[in-house]
Amino acid sequence: MSQNFVSLTLTPDQVTGARAGLDQMATALAGLVAIPDAERRNLMYMGPRSEVFVRQTLRVMAANPQIVPPSLDLAGASADLATLDQLRPLHEDLQKLVARLADTIDLLGSDAMDVALDGYAQLKLSGGDHGLDELRRQLGTRFKRGRREAAEPAPVPDMAPV
Repeated sequence: MSQNFVSLTLTPDQVTGARAGLDQMATALAGLVAIPDAERRNLMYMGPRSEVFVRQTLRVMAANPQIVPPSLDLAGASADLATLDQLRPLHEDLQKLVARLADTIDLLGSDAMDVALDGYAQLKLSGGDHGLDELRRQLGTRFKRGRREAAEPAPVPDMAPV
């Protein structure tokens, strides 16, 4: 018996609605930026412990403006934190949704693959009786593997006494 981890059918209206929601989110968050991986590697990240440090330091500076040099953009950093606080819950919700989307895609593919493998096994068993040998051979190319070269044996250490 074939597996059936998930059974889901989407109407065109559902797909259109989901696409419209994505488009609306992209429009609402038009200021989001993407950075190249090379730049990402050079970023100074604010992890959980660093976040406590950042928030406390900004609070101290805001409470003591006399120690803040004009070249230090305290207002900008405070605005960045406020925006981060707004985006973080959206990010968490999107991550959960993307994880469910990815899991559903994986399960749908697994269900289809399971049925295809069962069908291929049936084709191998009785396909010849129905003139389907050529089709079975074509489908079987999915399972062909290239020749594997034999691995060279590991050198045997010289056990002669020294």
